[in-house]
Amino acid sequence: MTEPFDAIDVIRAKRDGGSVPEPELRWMVDAYTRGYVSDAQMASFAMAIFQRGMQRDEIRVLTDAMIASGERMSFASLGKKTVDKHSTGGVGDKITLPLAPLVAAFGVAVPQLSGRGLGHTGGTLDKLEAIPGWRAALSNEEMFAQMQGDVGAVICAAGSGLAPADKKLYALRDVTGTVEAIPLIASSIMSKKIAEGTDALVLDVKFGSGAFMQDIDRARELAQTMVALGTDSGVATTALLTDMNVPLGFAIGNANEVRESVEILAGGGPADVRELTIALAREMLALAGLPDADVEGALDGGRAMDVWNAMIRAQDGDPMAALPVANETHVVTAPADGFVTRMDALPFGISAWRLGAGRARAEDPVIHAAGIDLHAKPGDRVTAGQPLFTLSGDDAARFPRALDALEGAWEIGAEASARGPLVRERITA
Repeated sequence: MTEPFDAIDVIRAKRDGGSVPEPELRWMVDAYTRGYVSDAQMASFAMAIFQRGMQRDEIRVLTDAMIASGERMSFASLGKKTVDKHSTGGVGDKITLPLAPLVAAFGVAVPQLSGRGLGHTGGTLDKLEAIPGWRAALSNEEMFAQMQGDVGAVICAAGSGLAPADKKLYALRDVTGTVEAIPLIASSIMSKKIAEGTDALVLDVKFGSGAFMQDIDRARELAQTMVALGTDSGVATTALLTDMNVPLGFAIGNANEVRESVEILAGGGPADVRELTIALAREMLALAGLPDADVEGALDGGRAMDVWNAMIRAQDGDPMAALPVANETHVVTAPADGFVTRMDALPFGISAWRLGAGRARAEDPVIHAAGIDLHAKPGDRVTAGQPLFTLSGDDAARFPRALDALEGAWEIGAEASARGPLVRERITA
């Protein structure tokens, strides 16, 4: 078979700052997916995109070509609106767990195809697998049945058939220093979400110390790019820019984050986790045509908890079972009286990862009981000797390196420091 284009010409066009025409760009993605374009050539193209950027229409074509590399799902047969949420990841971000059943409590279907953690950001599937018996792998038939029935929500692993070009390109970006390119991030996230077939999508785009995008302006650009991609593809899409300079909630890990999520579903839990869960639920329900839904009432009245229990049982988990508990703990106390003035999210995420809560490679196991529980956060008054946070794990030999990661990551001062709002901006098309 004679190829219609040459990879070198496509690379040169982008390298020199030009716009790659649609036929050539679609061919490049297809040829790479089927192995005609080599890893070296695609790495060179990715670096050209990293350095030169892409126009809005180019990003749209790139995303659409990645979608076209695999299957495209449709939930039209469900007979009800479908709304999904995607977070760009952070430290202590367990929002999907209470959010999916909360939205489903209003009769909206929530197809939450989630992933696993890598590095300092936790994975939703890793957290849920701390629940005895729970399984992440579902067939398409099982997904549809769970959303169509009384449960309404499903959190599971994405099938390999969705945007295989993205899976191949992401692995290449990870080893070539091109992960941070906004056109590549946006097309990676949105190709899977659009291929999933949801009617609407809410994006939680984080900025700050523990976020993928530490600069708020870059996070805003990413959010605007993804909202445009969703809108152009016929998916109603909005985004919230949220602060990830401080860990979200008090639990960082897997089993302990499940416990904290259940507290939220019971009407309690940390104020910041509850605030963001409610904000995202309102966004999702508004896109589903329910702008006046009583979100707080569904949390406080137990409706969301009922859906959670049904959702866990539907995937063979036992919502009443005891969660894993660590064999070893280490408590860090306040050295003096004062206020917690700083707790940088990233070092706490790295520390939890070193304890075993995360993985360095995709194939590594996680220790579900490992993690960190915070006892105070910025703005809180503490006294000398009061516990600040507790490290947990199955091997005390991991504590020294975990503590090294936290060196200089927190401060006690004489005055409380002011914090900005958790949700900074709402971005629409």
